[in-house]
Amino acid sequence: MPSLPLSPRIGRRARTQRPPEPASAPADGLTARQREVLAFIAASVRERGAPPTRAEIAQAFGFRSPNAAEAHLRALARKGVVQLLEGSARGIRLLAPAAAAADAAEASPAEPPHGEPTAALLQLPLIGRVAAGSPILAQEHVEAVYPADARWFARRPDYLLRVRGWSMRDAGIHDGDLLAVQATREARSGQIVVARLGDEVTVKRLLRDGAHWRLQAANPAVADIPVRPGDGFAIEGVVVGLLRDRGWD
Repeated sequence: MPSLPLSPRIGRRARTQRPPEPASAPADGLTARQREVLAFIAASVRERGAPPTRAEIAQAFGFRSPNAAEAHLRALARKGVVQLLEGSARGIRLLAPAAAAADAAEASPAEPPHGEPTAALLQLPLIGRVAAGSPILAQEHVEAVYPADARWFARRPDYLLRVRGWSMRDAGIHDGDLLAVQATREARSGQIVVARLGDEVTVKRLLRDGAHWRLQAANPAVADIPVRPGDGFAIEGVVVGLLRDRGWD
């Protein structure tokens, strides 16, 4: 069967990933507000698969302008817990993601469902190139299976996709990243989804466009994809997390 490129596309073979490991203590030398901002960034990465913009940080904390958020980010960068990437609205890279996640969990702890352990080791298949017209999770598409701690994700993922390309760059999704995807046929406007459009599978942000949908890239060099009746459009999953080779450094 013909192979189906992904946009961002899935690589042919997966390398061993080294996701961030949990830390037992939060980062040192941070003020209470800096710790809150760091927790907010970690929660955004965990729940949405991307860091927040300066404007989103300002709105969440009631700052008068994004400049105040920028000042906090610069302070966090000086203290070595984040790296700021120029030229990207979401250009924030966590250098101590486990400590940030621990702070976020302390700020809003979640009780596990009754009878379930507080942590579970997931076995997530890495999906390779998808044959046209066949299900994403078909056995012939699975290139490898990786263990992953369920606590890394706000929602339980079902599989991993490797990104090739930079069409979602400004959403914090980089070439070579592994996207954790929850298999579902439904999604809300604004979510980053894995979508099938005719014979193509793509990763884009789903947006309502009048009576129709639009698949929005996060890179000004890449055109959005309008969805019209008869295009063979279907949601294959929602991105619920992101893993990066060599952690976040």
